Amino acid sequence: MPNWLTTLRFPAFGWWDLLDVAIVSFALYEVLKAIRGTRAVQMALGSTVFVVVFYLSQWGHLETVNWLVRNMASYIVFAMIVLFQADIRRALAHLGRGPFFRYFLGTESVEEAIEELVVAATMLGTRRTGAIIVIERQIGLRNYIEGGIPLDAALTNDLLISIFHRESPLHDGAVIVQHDRIAAAGCFLPLTVNPELGRALGTRHRAAIGLTEENDAVVIVVSEETGGVSLTLDGRIEQQQGADELRTRLHQLLRSPRPEHEVREAPYGMTRDAKRGHQ
Repeated sequence: MPNWLTTLRFPAFGWWDLLDVAIVSFALYEVLKAIRGTRAVQMALGSTVFVVVFYLSQWGHLETVNWLVRNMASYIVFAMIVLFQADIRRALAHLGRGPFFRYFLGTESVEEAIEELVVAATMLGTRRTGAIIVIERQIGLRNYIEGGIPLDAALTNDLLISIFHRESPLHDGAVIVQHDRIAAAGCFLPLTVNPELGRALGTRHRAAIGLTEENDAVVIVVSEETGGVSLTLDGRIEQQQGADELRTRLHQLLRSPRPEHEVREAPYGMTRDAKRGHQ
């Protein structure tokens, strides 16, 4: 064995060091997940180039370049805070609404959100006002939120009814709900391309099916023609018979992460009497 191997001294690595590495890894993962698909990605790439130039200037003894990079660093930090203040505020708010904090806050906010959704859907159905309300669950809907009009407003039935009023410029798009807040309105959703669906289904129902075919969102659809209220999940439509049934079903879907056993099977992406709720 070479002598230099016997002289090596490796630092002790205990459970606290492992926890330290795990926390840093998790934090980096959450940051990368938060900036994915946003303009912050370009800023992160620019910062990486900035760091690389700094170390290259030290390695190559480029004193002028190194001095310039060191003096620009503090200004770049302030510039990032100013340019991304809205994104930072939204990220902190999202952190405050995370599962860890919701555990201590209890299920009161979920109960209130469900009640607001039920009241809004019932009133919209009574008035035969078309509506499509998307409820985010485990899979994020950032791409669709950024394509709409950001609101980040409290979830209330009055606001939902106002958005889908026929004179409102946002009534044709979808509303996306995150936890107990309305994230955006006027959002465009992908239409399903399932050839087995009947022509009786309108645009709103096809958009709801198209969205739920690719993620775990729950979509409330109110038919403009009949006033019927239906739920869409996993690419299937469930016609709801009244406010009580809608409330019970939302409790089943939103109080647990992924209640696969609650999905009601039906051919051609529809359940009982769903055709009566077409747009």
